[in-house]
Amino acid sequence: MPHKLRKIRKKRGSRTCGYGRVGQHRKTGSKGYRKAGRHKHGWSYVIKYEPEYFGKKGFTSPKSLRTKEKVINVGELDEIAEKIAQTKTEEEIFIDLESLGYTKLLGSGKVTKPLKVKIAACSSSAAEKIKEAGGEIITAS
Repeated sequence: MPHKLRKIRKKRGSRTCGYGRVGQHRKTGSKGYRKAGRHKHGWSYVIKYEPEYFGKKGFTSPKSLRTKEKVINVGELDEIAEKIAQTKTEEEIFIDLESLGYTKLLGSGKVTKPLKVKIAACSSSAAEKIKEAGGEIITAS
C-alpha cells in the first residue's frame, strides 16, 4: 500500500533512520552546491577571485521586463499642432511623437487639422481619424 511519507521523514528520530548499525549510511550524499571554507580558511580566495560570492542573488520580476508604452490620444494632437503652427507656416503640420517620447497613438478625441504624424505604433481608430482629417501617419514598421 502506498504511503505519503518518505523513508527519512518516517524514520526521523529513530537514531539510525532505518539504515541498520551506526555509520552504514554515513559516506553517501553531500551538499554539492556548497564550497567549503568560504567564510573561514577559503576567505582569501573569495576576496581575490570571487568578491561577489556572497550577496543578493534573487530574480528579476517579469513585470519589470515588460516594455512600458507611453501613449497619447488623437485629441491631444491639436494642442501640439498649435504650438508647432506658431513657428511654421506650412499647410500640413509635421509632428514627431517619437522625439517627444511617445510610443503609441490611440484614437480618443477629434482631429480638426491635417497632420503628418510620426509614431512607432498606432491604433486603427487613430489612423482612421487622422486620414479623415486629411493627414498622414508614418509608422516605423
